[in-house]
Amino acid sequence: MKKELTNQFQERKDRLIHEHVHDPYRTKPKTPAVCPICFAVFRDGRWQWAASWSINAHHQICPACHRTRDNYPAGTVTVRGEFAARHRSEILGLIRHLEQREKFLHPLHRIIRIEEKADSIVILTTDIHLPREIGEGLRRAYQGDLEIIYPEESYSVRVNWTRQS
Repeated sequence: MKKELTNQFQERKDRLIHEHVHDPYRTKPKTPAVCPICFAVFRDGRWQWAASWSINAHHQICPACHRTRDNYPAGTVTVRGEFAARHRSEILGLIRHLEQREKFLHPLHRIIRIEEKADSIVILTTDIHLPREIGEGLRRAYQGDLEIIYPEESYSVRVNWTRQS
């Protein structure tokens, strides 16, 4: 009997535990809290837009403003191809529209910056959901090839959209 227990514990030690990748920028502030930069309010367990907040609200920078200040994006969208070069202003308009729609519902889903290069457009975001929304929006509007990569070792996403003609 004692031997069986020993074998049972040894088997459990051999198992690998795979932890979910944690976002270091996601902290749970004291409720209620308000971001002094963008005025998003943390209440009911999430960041949200609010017309007003308690006078006693704690001041804490929200994760989106924190990532923007640190210039540490969680998502990257790369737009490439001949089509993108010819329709640059339309594509940028669609990207800004998708960001505004997403940010209205989710205050932490924002664009940090857009880098326009000769052969591509690179969009850096504060979360991992907005890049996917942008990539799928580009595919719905203009077709093209979409690749979404979630690296296992970090809380990030890379989205690549390409259309040649």
